[in-house]
Amino acid sequence: MSTTYVTIDVETTGLNPDKDAIIEVAAITFRDFDILDEFSSLVNPQRDVPAEITALTGITTEMVADAPTLFTLRSRLRSILAEHVVIGHNVNFDLGFFHAERLGVGNRSLDTVTLASILVPEAGRYSLDALARFLDLPDAAAGQNHRALDDAEQTVELFLALRERALKLELDQLEEIVLNGRRLGWPETLFFEEIMSMKTRDAFTGQKRRQRLAPLFTAPRPDGRAIVPEETPHPLDVAAIVGMMQPGGNFDRVFPGFEHRPQQVQMLQAVVTAFNEGQHLLVEAGTGTGKSMAYLLPAAFWAYENGRRVVISTNTINLQDQLILKDIPTLQQALPFTIRAAVRKGRSNYVCTRLFQQLRHNGPRDADEMVLFARILLWLPQTQNGDVAELTIRTPGERLAWQRLNGENAVCTSEHCASENCPLHLARRRAEQAHILIVNHALLLSDVARGGHILPEFTDLIIDEGHHLETAVTDGLSFRADKRFLEAILDEVTKLRSGLLADAQTVVKTAVPQALSEQFDSIAEAIRREGNLAMIRLDEFFETLEYFLQDQVRRNNQFAEQIRLLPAVRAQPGYDEVEISWDNLGKQLKEIAKGLGKLAEAMADLANAHDVTEGEDLRLMLVNHVRSLEEMRLNMQAIISSPTDEMIYWVEVFKDCISLHAAPLHVGPLVEEHIFHQKETVILTSATMRTAGPDTRDEPTFTYLRDRLYASHAEELAVGSPFDYKNKTLLFLASDMPEPNQPGYQRYIEQAILDVATAIGGRTMVLFTAYGQLQQTARAVEGPLNDAGITTLAQVSGASRQQLLEQFKRPDSRSVLLGTRSFWEGVDVPGTALQAVLITKLPFDVPSDPIFAARAETFENSFFQYSIP
Repeated sequence: MSTTYVTIDVETTGLNPDKDAIIEVAAITFRDFDILDEFSSLVNPQRDVPAEITALTGITTEMVADAPTLFTLRSRLRSILAEHVVIGHNVNFDLGFFHAERLGVGNRSLDTVTLASILVPEAGRYSLDALARFLDLPDAAAGQNHRALDDAEQTVELFLALRERALKLELDQLEEIVLNGRRLGWPETLFFEEIMSMKTRDAFTGQKRRQRLAPLFTAPRPDGRAIVPEETPHPLDVAAIVGMMQPGGNFDRVFPGFEHRPQQVQMLQAVVTAFNEGQHLLVEAGTGTGKSMAYLLPAAFWAYENGRRVVISTNTINLQDQLILKDIPTLQQALPFTIRAAVRKGRSNYVCTRLFQQLRHNGPRDADEMVLFARILLWLPQTQNGDVAELTIRTPGERLAWQRLNGENAVCTSEHCASENCPLHLARRRAEQAHILIVNHALLLSDVARGGHILPEFTDLIIDEGHHLETAVTDGLSFRADKRFLEAILDEVTKLRSGLLADAQTVVKTAVPQALSEQFDSIAEAIRREGNLAMIRLDEFFETLEYFLQDQVRRNNQFAEQIRLLPAVRAQPGYDEVEISWDNLGKQLKEIAKGLGKLAEAMADLANAHDVTEGEDLRLMLVNHVRSLEEMRLNMQAIISSPTDEMIYWVEVFKDCISLHAAPLHVGPLVEEHIFHQKETVILTSATMRTAGPDTRDEPTFTYLRDRLYASHAEELAVGSPFDYKNKTLLFLASDMPEPNQPGYQRYIEQAILDVATAIGGRTMVLFTAYGQLQQTARAVEGPLNDAGITTLAQVSGASRQQLLEQFKRPDSRSVLLGTRSFWEGVDVPGTALQAVLITKLPFDVPSDPIFAARAETFENSFFQYSIP
């Protein structure tokens, strides 16, 4: 017999079931597609309804004054719930208020947010309204969002849509989810059990069952050949290439409405010359110049005609997506030949299928890992890239689980992995065959810092968003560690039933004679003892550091606080205890690394002599773990006891977390050594590269950028923007709003967004400098905007930038996009989808930031010479 479900929804006076009360409740009982019962009622909370709740729901204190209390309704609600399965959108919120009244305590429950994140990973946003629009669900009968009955009806429709999606899954996928979910006691297991039962009853499934742990990632391998450079490149025909963008040229013929821009042609000529003569070139090209096409066209000709791969580095994923999804396909239509282009991202962006296979074998360890496990299990057979940008990582717990599964994990052996079902290996193969390879600044710097072992060989480089290069180099060469990070590394050698050491012992025990296995175990157990002692030393170290910092930080600070480890701080009483405590921990870490090295050698010997399954993989994992452990130990040693003048060191305290940091003071020498000295052609471009002095009458120059990046010998070019900003753009500066530190500032921001967005029907982007303010604003404006038929797209809840932009760009989208950081630049929204941009605050660096403060000290007038530029 089919399961009977009850969908519930409540509207409340607030978010805390211990303090707040229900003001409206609804429940819909259904089985299959049949509605069995509907119930809804206003509820007297025996208090006033807050104004913000009235604004959100339309429910006033007067409306609930004569309504029954929840105590009066308890008997009816208890009979409705019976022993049925309870469904809700973020069901734990609704059940929290029910449980406070001893309702639904014994009922099993399903959360449609969790189910949607698994079955609709491409949605990006998981509010009920956003999913209803994304899945094109029928509107609720009354059409009132944030009213209990309407939201309950929408939740029923959503549940049925999710069930239809789940019925398309293969039985082996469902079985794997159910087996792992049962082991964990995961609530949503019930849903997949029901789907399995429905498919098993279907006489027409006829599905061929796969072996349970068969590889899931089956994207086709690239069939092209690796790029082979010519020994002596021949120069490009400047006139022919420039002619393609002149009136009557290829672009004019291929693209109706193509606009000839003299600034674009000027930049194009300079880039062609740079390739021909092996120049280093700085190009500032104003917004609207079409600079990406001005460097892509000569890059394509240079790569194709000379077999010389061109690497294009960007700062933002937004620009990467624009280049690979829009600009290069557009360029291909005008080219007389076919080019291959690829994107190569950092290791942490790709799922490691080997680690995921281990997770499939061992099973998820908690609910967050179970949700991510199910999402990846269904996604891997469909993805062509294994790129996390296609997923949605929603919660902190899911982010931790992803860290254990991505290619950045120390035990991932992707460098030596020849597996055809490895996304990172596939990305490397595609990169080797690409004429144009797109990377980000962080990956570019990781490659040059490691001697070119990450990217395929190249000598020609274009750096777009070049004004961010100094920050990107800094980030790429920075170090951070906290207690949880160190514990995760030590867990691999201390746990008895899981982790790297336990896996190695298990494999050896089943493959070699007992005597040899016991010898191997003795080495492993010695390492485990050192690991357990290191855990004790780790606790002691952070306790000592916390005690020392008590006099350095303010109490109950809601923001992170940084303390630079200057000589004056190191000279204070008590710091010597920190050094002694670190010395004890450092010695333990060194012993563990030494032991793991011996274990790797033993594993190699056993694998050769006894054909140990997975022996080589485990040896490589052990070697990688030794490397990670030593890198971490040496960085910690420098921060605590062995500082150098070329680095910046600080400790950060945020709530209960203490983290240690290091970053380079100057990156110019590194850029000069690894980029300008090693690459033949280097082109740095951006819309903002020049700066002017305090006298605004002075002509802007490249001097600041040259000095910071040691680009003294580079050629330079500045071309203006073709946009007529003066006549076609309105700039408003609010002169009547409170200062950011004054009461009313936040409310003013929220009202401004509502006024602008409702006046122009969405089509608005709002830029923030602080993530916390973005979240607060999103919560405040989402309801009123939704009532006006406008969707709020906010950079929260794990939605990727790509997903948000795709939704925002839709022709029928009436939406407001709230973004921070990467949305400040590199965003291309054609047409009328974007008509207004609101900037909440100019993005100046925080003066107390350790990196900013240390570098500012190297200038005579830091505000004009460093902060403004």
